Amino acid sequence: MRAIRVTKADDGPNRVALLEIEPTPVRDGEVAILTEYSSLNYKDALALAGRPGIIRAAELTAGIDVVGVVHESKDARWSPGDRVIVTGRGLGETRDGGLATRVVVPGDAPVRIPEVFTARQAAAIGTAGFTAALCVEELAAAAARDHADGLNGADVAVSGAGGGVGSIGIALLHAAGARVFAITGRPELGDALIELGADVVLPRAEFATPPRMLEQARWDAVLDAVGGGILASLIAQTKPGGAVAACGNAGGMELPTSVAPFILRGVRLIGVNSVHPSPAVRDAAWARLAADLNPAVLDSLTEVIGLGDAIDAAARMLAGDVHGRV
Repeated sequence: MRAIRVTKADDGPNRVALLEIEPTPVRDGEVAILTEYSSLNYKDALALAGRPGIIRAAELTAGIDVVGVVHESKDARWSPGDRVIVTGRGLGETRDGGLATRVVVPGDAPVRIPEVFTARQAAAIGTAGFTAALCVEELAAAAARDHADGLNGADVAVSGAGGGVGSIGIALLHAAGARVFAITGRPELGDALIELGADVVLPRAEFATPPRMLEQARWDAVLDAVGGGILASLIAQTKPGGAVAACGNAGGMELPTSVAPFILRGVRLIGVNSVHPSPAVRDAAWARLAADLNPAVLDSLTEVIGLGDAIDAAARMLAGDVHGRV
């Protein structure tokens, strides 16, 4: 089998290479998947660039997503021929991941691909789209607490709008009836973001200035895929009782804010982790994707490359030269 292997280095960047290796045996409670597609997420880009902090083993196969067909099963829930997707669950971090022609996973990790999606479309969703759906689920639940219409008619800001999470988040929020404000540092993506469902496209520079403790209240809800100073600005601009779903750190791990938005406006900051959600949460997110995400939107967002091109594509992603999903 072929796999992109990452080996930890004692000093300097980790070593990354596409190699031929022996297939991993399947143990009790596991399934082997013949890979049709994987996808590149921000974590994958960091790992393929040799950055430390993503892989937590001496050596493993990169890739936090895999889509394919069950080839061998030692778990009663799955049979050869089943179409499945696995996102997160330690793939590419603590166990061999999806950037390989064959992947072995625990039997409780796969999700059956909804009938409305092809394998390619399911991979285009991947961790990025699944994370977007988790965020929208959280924002919808928060909005429903205070408003009978939930997100319908709400003003929602989406940061990192040109990336995978942001792009699919825009489409899902539009389907929920929100008025979507897409924030991006790439003005050339404006028309594409409008086609996805954004009502207004805003320049990232507008949110780059360190905020005051409270700014003019603009947002009923926020989907933030960036973190750092932009997240701080969006929190300071959130309306009383509003909710902010945070799921990314491309803009930095620091959060230069104060308690003012939380204790004076009752703003709720909701952290979203896509690696180990409960089965009920996972099923709800995939149900939203199946109901509200137009498969044609996925096709318009997707670039397909070969496994041998993944390392170069990761460099493009870190440079900000990727729109949508790879």
